[in-house]
Amino acid sequence: MRVGLTGGIGMGKSTVSALLRELGAVVIDADQLAREVVAPGTPGLARVVEAFGAEVLTADGQLDRPAVGALVFADPERLRTLESIVHPLVRSRSVEIEDAAPEGALVVHDIPLLAETGQAGRFDAVIVVDAPEELQVERLVRDRGMAREDALARIAAQAPRDQRRAVATYVIENTGTREDLRRRTTEVFDRLVASGGLEARR
Repeated sequence: MRVGLTGGIGMGKSTVSALLRELGAVVIDADQLAREVVAPGTPGLARVVEAFGAEVLTADGQLDRPAVGALVFADPERLRTLESIVHPLVRSRSVEIEDAAPEGALVVHDIPLLAETGQAGRFDAVIVVDAPEELQVERLVRDRGMAREDALARIAAQAPRDQRRAVATYVIENTGTREDLRRRTTEVFDRLVASGGLEARR
């Protein structure tokens, strides 16, 4: 069974992803793959440098992600250019990992921009991790050291909450404690396992 997992920045999606992995899901992390496909020596990195120039590289030849972020978040056209390079590579790599998963596995694709890129229809179910915007901002300022203005800009660059919730099969509200989040995640996992006729590996 193929499941999409998404949520805005500061919503707690990464925590839910880790909990699902603990519960026995095979988790394919699009952010991790996005780093992998532009690692030094890859065709992906060569294409990014061709599009944006050598100034997006660090001294040791790595992609300077903050520099790229500064370029694309203020320029929708450049963001589309970056996505046109990275997204197909990530999708190709995720197919390889999924094909290697054990038969009958619950495969969760952790995709931050699932709603923005219109991918909901690719999955048997979609989990959306959600929280009010003010809580998002609070977490980004507290946990990531962002200025409030930067946090609001990052949130504004993503899909609005109602767009993500519109594609959800299950919504996991992350407004309480870590244990609350664990309980709700386990409940959703169990329902997915039951609906897919799968056996939980716990």
